[in-house]
Amino acid sequence: MNTDILSKDKDPMGAAILDYQTKGKAGKLSILSSMFEEDEMPVKHLFRNLEEMPMLEQKALSLAKGKGLDVGAGAGCHALALQAQSIAVKAIDISPQSCQAMLQRGVKDVECINLFDPHLGSKSGMGSEDRLQNEDGSQSESGFDTILLLMNGTGIAGKIENLPALFNRLKALLNKGGQILIDSSDIKYIYENEDGSFDINLNAAYYGEVDY
Repeated sequence: MNTDILSKDKDPMGAAILDYQTKGKAGKLSILSSMFEEDEMPVKHLFRNLEEMPMLEQKALSLAKGKGLDVGAGAGCHALALQAQSIAVKAIDISPQSCQAMLQRGVKDVECINLFDPHLGSKSGMGSEDRLQNEDGSQSESGFDTILLLMNGTGIAGKIENLPALFNRLKALLNKGGQILIDSSDIKYIYENEDGSFDINLNAAYYGEVDY
């Protein structure tokens, strides 16, 4: 899997987030896809508070426990909500400008890093000899108890064939008994006919793979 972060010239969402944070406004953020008509995302939506979030996100945040990892944190709305619940959370994003905005907003632990970068998380980035040890000689867990991938976080995989790699990576970052809170949107509705049938080519690529 790719381990890169975004360059400034290929980070329109990060630029919009940083503009909104520093200026209180941002230019039009257009969403382009070969499957949908051009749409616009209100940048303010990325700065919503807990009460403004969909019930699914509110539920996920209420289930968070222990040390958290917010993957693709964007403007940091979920990380800030967890901090307000006194939950220690690390926010990561591949957008340097988004990370800059999160720091300005008060997210305490921010890192511009790719989820698949082996330097993220000592459970995968360090050898066993480098991990912390308890007084009794046992190894301390230094991963995460809750990993959040909200707002269609499943899309980080890119293609359905990459899901095992995504889940294996998340598992490597989890402490024993930890949890992964991840969501996805089913776009099957766009193939639905008036009679309730669906026009889906089962011999083609998975219908849920969308380019943005």
